[in-house]
Amino acid sequence: MRTPSPEPDRDCPFCPRLVALRTQLRTEQPEWWNAPVPMLGDPDAGIAIVGLAPGRSGANRTGRAFTGDESGTLLFAVLEELGLAEAGEPKGVQILNAVRCLPPENRPTPPEIHACRPFLAGQLRAPIVVALGEIAHQSAVKALGGKLPKARFAHGAEHRLPKGQVVLDSYHVSRYNQSIGRLTAPMLIAVFERALALRDT
Repeated sequence: MRTPSPEPDRDCPFCPRLVALRTQLRTEQPEWWNAPVPMLGDPDAGIAIVGLAPGRSGANRTGRAFTGDESGTLLFAVLEELGLAEAGEPKGVQILNAVRCLPPENRPTPPEIHACRPFLAGQLRAPIVVALGEIAHQSAVKALGGKLPKARFAHGAEHRLPKGQVVLDSYHVSRYNQSIGRLTAPMLIAVFERALALRDT
């Protein structure tokens, strides 16, 4: 079994479909990042945020998790309101994705999620984890040694895992979820307020 470095290589070869898309975009958009997006923020933070994967014109373009599109706009607005970010920089949180490379149509396959999980597991040390969406929830729970039948995803749900970490669930901050009202700023604030309360106990 391979032992990953803390971050995947810029030319990480493990997922052929993602490599093909990356190669295509490096030709079409050579000024973009077009590579696995690294963790953002403090690796020793008390709160970790796990998302799904880079957005095409967001993190895949900028090289910064949740930076450059509407999902990041909402997330960072909430973090700044709660003192967890300032001027677009995380403060006391780390931000990662379950899948580090851009997947076609924002839909990674199960083998791609599995291939990237060792990178998540290698960096996910925070006692409190906010999972944005069901795939992020599943990957975070597995990375932390939990069992999914005992930790089912639901917005606002709270799961205490065997080694003591707590995973808090939120709907993903995608533009679609925002546009249909599935996730609002007050809903997201409530999840992070709970994360702060748990961190400070």
